Amino acid sequence: MLYNDVVMDHFVNPRNMGEIENADGVGEVGNAKCGDIMRFYIKVDDGRITDVKFKTFGCGAAIASSSAATEIIIGKTLDEALAITNDMVIEKLGGLPEIKLHCSVLAEEALHAAIDDYRKHHPEA
Repeated sequence: MLYNDVVMDHFVNPRNMGEIENADGVGEVGNAKCGDIMRFYIKVDDGRITDVKFKTFGCGAAIASSSAATEIIIGKTLDEALAITNDMVIEKLGGLPEIKLHCSVLAEEALHAAIDDYRKHHPEA
């Protein structure tokens, strides 16, 4: 399976990897079929995502999808971040092999789970 240079760069040099202590929202999703697990941590100030980190256990496409998604969402409002789709992650990566498209879906789901977690603890948001 061949990955393009953008995917390889996000895999070898992932952006925003790690975790945020006392994160405002944490979302974790997984795919039992492939074994990928993604956890996103978000920090929110004045309704905007000011920081995001991820921890991903999975293949190169899963790590690259997580990395690309974090770059897309920093600075977005919660509603703007909820509008981010897996297609936007794929576009940021310059494409993914068909068999790896589910990795971009996991990134979208992990982000949404982190925002849902934030809103659960901050119902006014």
